[in-house]
Amino acid sequence: MPNDRSAPADTSRTPTAPDAVAPAVPVVPGAPAPDAVTPAPVHPPGVAAVPEAVAPAVPDAPAPAAPRGYRAVFAVAEFRAVFAAHLFSLLGVVVSELALTVLVYDLTGSPLLSALTFALGLLPYLIGGTLFAGVADRYPARRVLVVCDLLCAACVAVMLVPATPVAGLLALRCLVAAIAPVFTGTRMAALTDILGEGDLYVLGRSLLRIVSQSAMLIGFGAGGVLLTVLSPRGAITVTAVTFLASAALLRFGTRARPARSGDGGGTLLKESLAGARLILGDRRVRALMLLFWVPPMFVVAPEALAAPYADAIGVPSAALGLLLCSMAVGHIGAELFVGSALSPRNRSRIVLPVAAVGLLPLVVYAVRPGLPLAVAALALAGAGAAYVIGLDQWFVDAVPEELRGRAMTLLTAGLMTVQGLGMALAGLAAEFFPVHQVVAGSGILGTVCTLLLVAEVRATAPGRMSDTEGRDRADRHVTSG
Repeated sequence: MPNDRSAPADTSRTPTAPDAVAPAVPVVPGAPAPDAVTPAPVHPPGVAAVPEAVAPAVPDAPAPAAPRGYRAVFAVAEFRAVFAAHLFSLLGVVVSELALTVLVYDLTGSPLLSALTFALGLLPYLIGGTLFAGVADRYPARRVLVVCDLLCAACVAVMLVPATPVAGLLALRCLVAAIAPVFTGTRMAALTDILGEGDLYVLGRSLLRIVSQSAMLIGFGAGGVLLTVLSPRGAITVTAVTFLASAALLRFGTRARPARSGDGGGTLLKESLAGARLILGDRRVRALMLLFWVPPMFVVAPEALAAPYADAIGVPSAALGLLLCSMAVGHIGAELFVGSALSPRNRSRIVLPVAAVGLLPLVVYAVRPGLPLAVAALALAGAGAAYVIGLDQWFVDAVPEELRGRAMTLLTAGLMTVQGLGMALAGLAAEFFPVHQVVAGSGILGTVCTLLLVAEVRATAPGRMSDTEGRDRADRHVTSG
């Protein structure tokens, strides 16, 4: 092994071999002179060589610490553009929903049509997400996102025309809702290009979810304030501006990237349906997707029944706002904690345990709790959604890249659809049973269904599926391109 220690200067060393003598280099006229060789310094006999002065070592300045957690996500310039665009479009959508509901009621005086305006914001998700999912992979992501924003802005602009009938307003509302899952799915898939497929992507998705939850708290309040100073059509004008701002941010703030899977020669509808079959035909992907869908389907019951429950326990109408926002506050707080305080490994570890118990707080409704206990139970139920952070990473790992846009679009469409279905079923059940029993029953039934899904997700974990299943899945991935 080499030794770093030098012999003392006055200790003679026995040469092991004479120094080699370099051969003479002939000098050719006109040629450049050979490099001069500096002779070794000669010291008088008995005089030790004095070592050259060595400058004291200066420690390197510590490198600035790289940003971590959510700060690292915001350090990516493209994500900042996506985040700002999401904020603009989301606030615009929330304001337009409220303003359009008021406008329809002013024109018709019908509570049914006014309520239908809200419902039409959810129902077309399944249609758009299933029939048009192929757009997310077939065309470049930036182009899809910008065109979706421009189409939505055009629909809103037509709503502003006084001659537009109520049926036209509802149809335009449906069209905007059908475009939404394509936009959201494309954006989710594009985040893997902007942030990679690891922890930054997971935290980026988390931030967009936090904004979505916050918009429910802020957007309706902002919409209410706008409606005090503007007419419903004036408030809707703000939505058109937010869509245009989102389109500009995405066009000039993100890079152009090629499509994931070019035109396969088939029609868009055929490609979308084929992608859906491949995605849902994969046992692992299907189990993960259902774990995204099933808990939210049951957790919306107390929100759907907040007004009748407030009336049943005799609290003032102002308390209704607490019941409606408690779950969102719990979700935001838990998501921020899990995203910033837990490592990726620990976020993965809590997915199944938290999903399994996330709906249990709703069982408290069985004792018909008062406002403080109900608010606490709803906040805990909202915090149970923190399992989604780790599930995002599992989903990206399980879906092949060429299907990612279609998978994200289908995931978004299904999530919105099952929430609308959950609200409708909760309302139907409340026609036959007391509200508090319906909410408690949702917690119990949802927990049972989630436990079955947890077992399925465990069974399909990498390394646990049989060899035949693994080969079949690999074959599907190969043939999907």
